[in-house]
Amino acid sequence: MRSAAMPSAGSDEAGARGPRLYCPMALASGLSIGLPPGAARHVQVLRLQPGDALTLFDGRGGEYEARVERMGRSDVQVAVGLHYAVEREAARQVHLALAVPANDRMDALVEKAAELGAVSIQPLMAERSVLRLAGERAQKKQAHWQAIAVAACEQCGRNHVPEVRAVQALADWMARVHEGERWLLSPHPDAASWRGRSAPAVVTLLSGPEGGFSAAEEAAARMHGWQPVRLGARILRADTAPLAALAALVLGD
Repeated sequence: MRSAAMPSAGSDEAGARGPRLYCPMALASGLSIGLPPGAARHVQVLRLQPGDALTLFDGRGGEYEARVERMGRSDVQVAVGLHYAVEREAARQVHLALAVPANDRMDALVEKAAELGAVSIQPLMAERSVLRLAGERAQKKQAHWQAIAVAACEQCGRNHVPEVRAVQALADWMARVHEGERWLLSPHPDAASWRGRSAPAVVTLLSGPEGGFSAAEEAAARMHGWQPVRLGARILRADTAPLAALAALVLGD
């Protein structure tokens, strides 16, 4: 019999313990399941043993306590316990769209954006983009960045993983966006100051590459209804500006 002091299924008390793992399958209390390959490898790397505790989340809300039942050579069986309706999402929904920076900076940018609470991340190719992605290479990069977002959510406590969307060309993409207000991060003097702006409940931030958007791209964005917003007097790097804006929006309340 369950003790009266134990939280029941659906409780919002964070009672689960152990390593947090994303399990992209429908979870429910009372199930005995084999973990998907990625989560199973993680358990094996951590050298967990039968009886050890885990926290699982499937991206549909809340998290589950769980315990390892069996460790195979390449598979892990776990018992799913109580569900806790705890959420750690930001009150404001921010979608982040950015021209992919060069080198490995996108990896760190995706990680920090997931930690800060971005709802989605849209990689873009602009005229001045140093890194060029298309076809199979673009697909592999998308999968790589999605895995980074998953790992960041496992670490920071988020139970909803931001979607890292397929790489697109800026010109093809920006006319089709209708997710809340649309803000174009712009260094131009005529851009509205960040200070004093009333932040919307849902906003998409568009940030440029090294060297910024071209004059034609900036003009096209404005024509499609993107509102130019200036972060301040300093020119921030391509991998700094979107994170600074994201942090200001989700941590400022």
